[in-house]
Amino acid sequence: MADRMVLTGARVVLPTGVVENGRVIVEGTRIAGHAPADAPSVDLSGHWLVPGFVDMHNHGGGGASFTSGSAEDVLTGVRTHHEHGTTTMVASTVTGDMDFLTRRAGFLSELVEQGDLAGIHFEGPFISPCRKGAHSEQLLRDPDPAQVRKLIDAARGTARMVTLATELPGGIESVRMLAERGVIAAIGHTDATYEQTVEAIDAGATVATHLFNAMPTLGHRAPGPIAALLEDDRITVELINDGTHLHPAALELAFHRAGAARVAFITDAMDAAGFGDGVYHLGPLEVEVKEGVARLVEGGSIAGSTLTLDTAFRRAAAVDGLPVEDIVQAISANPARLLGVDDRVGSLEAGKDADLVVLDAEFGLKGVMRKGAWVVEP
Repeated sequence: MADRMVLTGARVVLPTGVVENGRVIVEGTRIAGHAPADAPSVDLSGHWLVPGFVDMHNHGGGGASFTSGSAEDVLTGVRTHHEHGTTTMVASTVTGDMDFLTRRAGFLSELVEQGDLAGIHFEGPFISPCRKGAHSEQLLRDPDPAQVRKLIDAARGTARMVTLATELPGGIESVRMLAERGVIAAIGHTDATYEQTVEAIDAGATVATHLFNAMPTLGHRAPGPIAALLEDDRITVELINDGTHLHPAALELAFHRAGAARVAFITDAMDAAGFGDGVYHLGPLEVEVKEGVARLVEGGSIAGSTLTLDTAFRRAAAVDGLPVEDIVQAISANPARLLGVDDRVGSLEAGKDADLVVLDAEFGLKGVMRKGAWVVEP
């Protein structure tokens, strides 16, 4: 770790816009406002310098699972995503037996407390059997507030988000309970109508879990949840930009209607992210990854992704043609705000953690710094 370092020459993306030939000063683990004249410098001319990515929905990577692996496994997954620019991440679970999930919450909370994770996201078991995706139907249950609270309490203050099918019995009451406790209530894996979705938003839901996926399609007479989630300024929509989960036109629609301030790029990654094709498990279900696409062996449903956020960034810029400032907002600033960690990460500002990513002119990843230390040295 360098005591002081000045990163010079890059196009730096700040909250106020892009600065040509910018300078970012790193002192210890933080971004600093000033540096002595003799501080060592790193010339990043011809590159982009952006904040470290923040992933609020991630099940694993590097061949390791957040949903069932050991502490060593979880840290392997964390390091894999660090190497792809994600310097802050939440561990997402999948549907399981309640006793297992409460034990898992306690286990993952220890890794949050020691700074390896930014929190826990419970995806299931409180979801619709009609839209279960890669979740075991036998283990699904209605979102009874007492059961939802049981998981939250087991996480010892580290729960950040719960995905719910809010149209199920207890759904609205659970949304209210989560909002009162400062935990994000996310609408997802849902078969809700437009009207039911509006009711959940009014009750306090603030996130759409992987918009378009695991929910009814947009209809002109029955618009369903997608229209309600896109039109309401209180909702941030998660998008998986891997070219499999979303057609480019769907991504463009989401950005056009919601705007960059209400989009969060996520990976929804499973074990194979950053690792390769093969056979894996997502909870109790077997998954085959072929040519980078994960599907259940039984039924063929998409089972998470093998995405890393550097690929999502590059695709957003090179394929979707989004402005770099909008991508940075969606991949760093917005998820940091939602997770309540934007005082430390999510933007390049003095006093925040020195978490940053170096990209070349074609948006390929060339360097990653986390807390002032190079994970990938440019």
